[in-house]
Amino acid sequence: MDLSLLTRKSDVEWWIEPHGRMRVPGIIYASEALVQDMDAKVYEQVMNVATLPGIERASYAMPDAHWGYGFPIGGVAAFDADRGGVVSAGGVGFDISCGVRLLSTGLTTDVVEPLKKRLADELSRSVPAGVGSVGRIHLDSGEMDAMLAGGARWAVDRGYGAPADLERIEEHGCMAGAMPEEVSTHAKNRQRDEMGTLGSGNHYLEVQHVVKIFDAAVAAAFALREGDVVISIHCGSRGLGHQIGTEFLKRMVLDAPTYGIELPDRELACAPIDSPLGQAYLGAMRAAINCALANREIITHLVRRAFSDVVPRAELTLLYDVSHNTCKVESHQIDGRTKRLFVHRKGATRAFGPGHPDLPPVFSSIGQPVLIGGTMGTASYVLSGASTSELRSLGSSCHGAGRSMSRHQAARQWRGRQIIDELAGRGILIRSPSSRGVAEEAPGAYKDVTAVVDAAEGAGLSRKVARLEPIVCVKG
Repeated sequence: MDLSLLTRKSDVEWWIEPHGRMRVPGIIYASEALVQDMDAKVYEQVMNVATLPGIERASYAMPDAHWGYGFPIGGVAAFDADRGGVVSAGGVGFDISCGVRLLSTGLTTDVVEPLKKRLADELSRSVPAGVGSVGRIHLDSGEMDAMLAGGARWAVDRGYGAPADLERIEEHGCMAGAMPEEVSTHAKNRQRDEMGTLGSGNHYLEVQHVVKIFDAAVAAAFALREGDVVISIHCGSRGLGHQIGTEFLKRMVLDAPTYGIELPDRELACAPIDSPLGQAYLGAMRAAINCALANREIITHLVRRAFSDVVPRAELTLLYDVSHNTCKVESHQIDGRTKRLFVHRKGATRAFGPGHPDLPPVFSSIGQPVLIGGTMGTASYVLSGASTSELRSLGSSCHGAGRSMSRHQAARQWRGRQIIDELAGRGILIRSPSSRGVAEEAPGAYKDVTAVVDAAEGAGLSRKVARLEPIVCVKG
């Protein structure tokens, strides 16, 4: 990105000053090196989002931002329905409620290391992964609608998970306002056999170990210690969410002129929040959030069974589950007034700080866990929401390393077998049904995740708690 287009506010804050049709500034939180490496499309997309009706405060980009569909991945924007604000399917993304959950195991590295090959094999057998992967659960029409309305609570009620998990999931495991009736038959049919599956792309199931603690007090509250073994699950709403995004984007493009909306880019297709189309999308999107929450809960159940077969004394406890492709109604302070806003986070994680009323009591005094996925060959991070995140970014932070090259470019540069062998030489076991998929997700295809989280911390979005490194990775 051309730095001359930006106004530098600090080492990690850059502004696109309002011009043209922009209603608010664009704000990019990143180091100079990360901004320079961002493609020019990020600048254009941040600017375009700032032109949408009813946008409040700013159009934001997180340190891991890169080009996306309409909104940049790593984009955050909030809209006020009372000022003609809009909801955008492109501002949520296709993999609705893709997110990360982290489980502690009660085990240490010395216990798991001799068993990791058995664990890798058992986990890859237990949790289907890859394009078109299907599970053992088949949902008829009634159960499909019950799942879309109930989320992780539905999964727990059906025996796929523990009631204690619900307290440590956003929305307590169930997104209110879901409308299964607004989800098309085609979207539901795509999902009937996909519950309890990882899917493809950057989705993964990783066994990791804690290699460094940055904040001892918060780490203790999160029950994290150096040498501990943990499990990360990264996936979303599978085919159902993708189909909802595809269908509503088409409808929003066609209906935009009806609502008097001039789009700088058709990929920014949107509808007024209070319009019938806007409400229908919100209902379908919330159903997809519940689908993702149920999916991760079922996968957790399968992982617990797999671990119990290999390490019977393992006790898998959920630390937290947080989504990063959503639009949620939240209260925020804007110019000294509390406003009810529709906050789009696309490739961005909610990062509420200490004392936020929406946090469960267990995290109220320390802030929300912020789970940052890395790559299968580098590291992931646990952060916590900062007290300054509300003012800086509407309570948002980065969500991962962020791609630095396309999947096509990565597949041309690396071979899956090469990646698998190199990582095995470093003690990291990979299990995947697709060699090309591994190549597309090569560690070198991503930004430096440490630089990303350092920028997020420097900008006051979130605080580093622990660094995790992979032992076993099941990749889609």
